[in-house]
Amino acid sequence: MNKEEKLMHLTPLQYEVTQNNATEPPFSGEYNDFFEEGIYVDLVSGEVLFSSLDKFPSSCGWASFTRPVRKEAVTEKLALDYRMRRREIRSAQADCHLGHVFSDGPLKTGGLRYCINSAALRFVPKAQLEAQGYGEYLRLFDK
Repeated sequence: MNKEEKLMHLTPLQYEVTQNNATEPPFSGEYNDFFEEGIYVDLVSGEVLFSSLDKFPSSCGWASFTRPVRKEAVTEKLALDYRMRRREIRSAQADCHLGHVFSDGPLKTGGLRYCINSAALRFVPKAQLEAQGYGEYLRLFDK
């Protein structure tokens, strides 16, 4: 399926968030208070973005991560909206809006908080990584 076909399968909220830079209402996202082991991938491309190992409870109303799995998986750009100056985060492969990054995250992990809309993500449980083609990411969970 190409990108246009995948976009046709998004819910109205998913489309607005990923394609029109919208933000889901705070505390409404599926992954806000969700902490199962696994990875979070771009809803459109399937590109691996974040790991549950880097997710933390920030109480900000959106899923929060200290870093992406691979720095190259996301791009940053200056966002001057809502009378704010922020750093927007987009998926590198599909160029979907994900959320923003702030410098108020946990200091012990670098101080960043990737504040991400659940509507831009798909969660792949650790037990399903191999079956869904993400087996190489099982190594993240080796202790």
